[in-house]
Amino acid sequence: MSKPALDPNHHTSPDFGSDLETSQLTDRDAEMFFEHFDDGLYIGMMSGTSLDGLDAVLCRFTDDDLAPLHIVATYSQAFPPRLREVLLALCQPNGVQALNPAADEPNNEIDWFGWASRAYGEFASSVVNSLLQQANTSADDILAIGCHGQTIRHRPEWGFSLQLIDANIIAERTGISVVHDFRRRDMAVGGQGAPLVPAFHAALFSHATDARVLLNLGGIANITVLPALNNAQTVVGYDTGPANVLLDAWAMRHIQQSFDADGQWAASGHVITPLLNQLLAHPFFAKDYPKSTGREDFHLAWLDASLEQFANSTDATEHTPADVQATLTELSAIAAAEQIARFKNTHASQVYVCGGGALNSHLLSRLRAHLPDWTISSTKDLGLDPLWVEAAAFAWLARQTLMSETGNLPAVTGADKKVVLGQVCF
Repeated sequence: MSKPALDPNHHTSPDFGSDLETSQLTDRDAEMFFEHFDDGLYIGMMSGTSLDGLDAVLCRFTDDDLAPLHIVATYSQAFPPRLREVLLALCQPNGVQALNPAADEPNNEIDWFGWASRAYGEFASSVVNSLLQQANTSADDILAIGCHGQTIRHRPEWGFSLQLIDANIIAERTGISVVHDFRRRDMAVGGQGAPLVPAFHAALFSHATDARVLLNLGGIANITVLPALNNAQTVVGYDTGPANVLLDAWAMRHIQQSFDADGQWAASGHVITPLLNQLLAHPFFAKDYPKSTGREDFHLAWLDASLEQFANSTDATEHTPADVQATLTELSAIAAAEQIARFKNTHASQVYVCGGGALNSHLLSRLRAHLPDWTISSTKDLGLDPLWVEAAAFAWLARQTLMSETGNLPAVTGADKKVVLGQVCF
């Protein structure tokens, strides 16, 4: 794939009426409706487990196999501090009890959910409008926004995944149709609703003769194993465990930084091997795929409990906060490397990394240490900056929805069949 290039051309959305519902369409209407959405401008938005901000990408999809995606503009903005604080609280059961509400703020979990849904919608709208202003592009030229929303609870064992978002606000504030709620349709047919990005990886990064592994190092790490197109093997993808979620939380607590820049703090410490082995005993790592995880399994309270358990064990040793950071980095590296190594039989030898962890040179060095026979580089070598892969994926998923095309991979999520994902707020 060629490197994404700026595309100054605009594509105007067909006017089917602002109140159109797909259930009102005849077969012929539907055919005309969907065919207009294959080639044009979309916005993708993603705020991941790290909760470090909201990423937005304006991109154009084409039917050119050599250059199917052109990045027009990108924009990222940190969450307003109060919204981030509330989102983090909502990610943990009864976490809002630790909030100190002002007189005009909610005082229970359901009300906080409603408050945050609206606040997220307003914030996302401002991000879209800033992106359009930066790109000198009109909202009328955008076919749809694909906005994932913020996951505050992911419970595949109970058959649900909850993303906080009010797409109605985004549609009203921007004047653009919004596709959201991507996960629950997959779960309705027996899937885990995650990970969803491997379908985008397969569409964009598969190669005719080369097998590849994509490694996303966001808050949670996940892999996508892409067999060569001339190979009958199935695409595989699943979460491998924590990546930045614990690293960022520990850095914020001890060095008052939202992340460990380039892994320098971790590199200054030493791995605590007995603690590492204890952390690797978490039941998630022993599960076979398909599998997915999130803050429900890996969070600061879990780490604190693990450290207390370690302190009371016979293996306890003197250590510093930097040593814990080094150990958490090793945890992320080993968890991902062990899973990648399982797929050597696909003849893959190249790992392409995306997500914020792609900028953590210490984490990448530990990955290379555990995968000496693999070449590890960034998705930039495939033409897409590693920081924008997930946002672009949700632009692609929005396009799939509007084209009435499936967006999940049953072999990845565990679903019974392929389905069209997402709800549309026109």
